[in-house]
Amino acid sequence: MFGESGWFESVAEAQRRAKKRLPKSVYSALVAGSERGLTAADNTTAFAELGFAPHVAGLSNIRDLSTTLMGQPLSFPVMISPTGVQAVHPDGEVAVARAAAARGIPMALSLFASKPIEQVVAANPRTFFQLHWVGSRELLLHMLHRARAAGAVGLIVTMDWSFSEGRDWGSPVIPERLDARTMRRLAPEVVARPRWLARWARSGTFPDLTAPNLAEPGKSAPTFFAAYRDWMSTPLPSWEDIAWLRAQWDGPFMLKGVGRVDDALRAVDAGVTAISVSNHGGNNLDGAPASIRVLPAIADAVGDQVEVTLDGGIRRGSDVAKALSLGARAVLIGRAYLWGLAANGQAGVENVLDILRGGLDSTVLGLGHVSVHTLGLTDVVVPVDFARPVIESCPTRFDSAGHDRVPVESR
Repeated sequence: MFGESGWFESVAEAQRRAKKRLPKSVYSALVAGSERGLTAADNTTAFAELGFAPHVAGLSNIRDLSTTLMGQPLSFPVMISPTGVQAVHPDGEVAVARAAAARGIPMALSLFASKPIEQVVAANPRTFFQLHWVGSRELLLHMLHRARAAGAVGLIVTMDWSFSEGRDWGSPVIPERLDARTMRRLAPEVVARPRWLARWARSGTFPDLTAPNLAEPGKSAPTFFAAYRDWMSTPLPSWEDIAWLRAQWDGPFMLKGVGRVDDALRAVDAGVTAISVSNHGGNNLDGAPASIRVLPAIADAVGDQVEVTLDGGIRRGSDVAKALSLGARAVLIGRAYLWGLAANGQAGVENVLDILRGGLDSTVLGLGHVSVHTLGLTDVVVPVDFARPVIESCPTRFDSAGHDRVPVESR
């Protein structure tokens, strides 16, 4: 193991350093899952249940890990997932974007990010903008126009959020503003992490609790919680709304949060380019199965019509290989890169990406492949009771509003 300030050899070590360096409430916000945390735990447990069927001879000395996703080249099949309010490091999403660019992969920027999209696209021209259904259609159109003007290469619409705020172990109290009263309250846990405090002091800033990408024309950026309240008070979208939003964006469009075959079919009918099989990192309805458990049925149903990705529980390069073997084209990572960011800034994110790439390369080698594109079901050992095929067979197809359209038997 190298020194504390430098390289680390696993994502688990990045997490250990993040826990050691971050104030308790900041670290808790990174690891929390809804209610009992059943789904958050299953996201990682499920990967551990899958095994491999390696070869021992005839292996390739050269492997090609590259792929494409939504028209963008990837040096290996990993993409940065959008996460909001990155108070773990002063450079936040800009540092992550630079790291992703340095390692040849795209960046996805959260609507609730602490850095404006213009800065992030400048750091990584292959940036996707992530959107929630919030506010009026006019506000949504404004945000799309801003993302397009900034140079975003695609849109990701996140739908896997159940608005659950319950945490059995207690949610960290995230302040709306860093006023004097709040700083006094948080002082004991911040003082206990002097290196984190010194990092912010050197930057000359405090954690930004506003949402600059949600600023309306002629207005200042709202606080994170003001934006959150607007989101919570927005009428929930229909499939017709999703189809309308897709029609407003003339580039790649991913729907994030799919966990059922029938929803995957509706997403196809709404015209999306890609879907992400996801449960919001265990922050959706607790008790939903791990993303990897429902991936095979969804990929089998729509994988020939849209690009299928997965997020939730990726901690190793071998996890990436497992997801690809079960039908994903690429994966999105969230907590893993945030731990790297907390541990060592941009270099820490690059470190995490190098770990994932190295682990994937080793797995592809051991499985006897030349390319990630030839990974398949014969490479993994899947327990009989592993899959959770939610709505495995769907009797009808749906129109953009979610209404029954053409029976499958008639197609």
